[in-house]
Amino acid sequence: MLYIACLRYGTIYLPLGMSLQRLEIQYILNDAAPSLIVCDPQKESLFADFANANNVGLRTLDIYGNGSLTEEAHYLPAKSQIFPSRLTDTACILYTSGTTGNPKGAMLTHGNLCSNVSARAEAWNIQSNDVILHAQNIAHISGINSLNLALFVPCKLLFAQYSVDEIIRLLPKATIFMASPGVYAELLSREDFTDTVCSNCRLFITTTAPPPEKVFDEFKVRTGKTLTDRYGMTETGINTSNRSGTERKGSCGLPLTGVELRIVDDAGTALAPNEQGHIEVRGPNVFRGYWNDQQKTRESFTGDGFFKTGDLGRLDQDGYLWIVGRAKDVVMNNGITVYPKEVEQYLASVPGVVESAVFGLPDPITGEYVVAAVKRSNPQLSQQDILRILRKNIAAYKLPQKIFFVEEFPRNETGKIRKNVLREVYARDK
Repeated sequence: MLYIACLRYGTIYLPLGMSLQRLEIQYILNDAAPSLIVCDPQKESLFADFANANNVGLRTLDIYGNGSLTEEAHYLPAKSQIFPSRLTDTACILYTSGTTGNPKGAMLTHGNLCSNVSARAEAWNIQSNDVILHAQNIAHISGINSLNLALFVPCKLLFAQYSVDEIIRLLPKATIFMASPGVYAELLSREDFTDTVCSNCRLFITTTAPPPEKVFDEFKVRTGKTLTDRYGMTETGINTSNRSGTERKGSCGLPLTGVELRIVDDAGTALAPNEQGHIEVRGPNVFRGYWNDQQKTRESFTGDGFFKTGDLGRLDQDGYLWIVGRAKDVVMNNGITVYPKEVEQYLASVPGVVESAVFGLPDPITGEYVVAAVKRSNPQLSQQDILRILRKNIAAYKLPQKIFFVEEFPRNETGKIRKNVLREVYARDK
């Protein structure tokens, strides 16, 4: 309700994820310089020092609508006036996930939100009798866009934030489910996740990243349904998506209505179909720039208005997008490029590997060497076991020279693995 109120009254909404810690919160507050902070009563101490030092209003609001914000509202005169916003006005500032450095505040306009929600409703054929079940919160673009969808169509929306038990309980009521590949992998590890639980759901959409082939295939065998992948990011919302019945395993689908997408080489020259390069997008869904960072904004756009996503991929002859990975995640081993996503796909096929993250660590001779962090279901699974299987499938220069086993991965608000944290931790342990 606070989000809707901000949109209606022309103020800028800036959500903070509930799992952020004090230093992360301090960074965003210092960068954004908000005029009012609204938080859960139990989180008030996290914001009090900043609010007092910067003369910023601080109010509380819990999930039931109670708090100092609503208490004060009782004494204010009733107002029905709504301040109209132009499509070019900023509606939200959403801070990027910060997987490769400090997060940046992406300014999304009312026009950005409207165009993207309309294109998604069309691509997924969402109707008023649909029920969307979303497994992420509205501190991220994916959650906000799900809320926007429910308001736009309109239809019903259910939230099950990171709780597999809650997802299994609510799935029979849903017709559309959205979650990250990690959540789908967790569901597949549960015996009570059956085709019966999924029978009412017509569309299963993946968020944050393409699913490993193993998850894609196991999901289809278990449920008889197909995972629908799409490609999006904080700065743009959803750019491409598979459509029901036309899914191509491993692909992120076709551009949504209004979205232009191209693949270019390092010099910015457009590439032919099936040639791999940098992904750039242009359209009414693309954000207006980064808050308080004009230089980064200029660097992020081409002269003809395309946004440089930082992702690598290719378009096939039919216009379907295939993601290779993040340009910053590429490992340069002796001058040879290693794409972590490719190695992660092969790791996912190893029995006993639940999830993995492949990245590079600095090396004085080769420049970088390949390492992997692995979450395993079988505690007896060793580095030697994994490498023995990988050697049959990938070239030697792509093999992880070290494998670190983890109980859980450090993640951001969207559920993505924070490889920058892994690099820092394992650089000390190499």
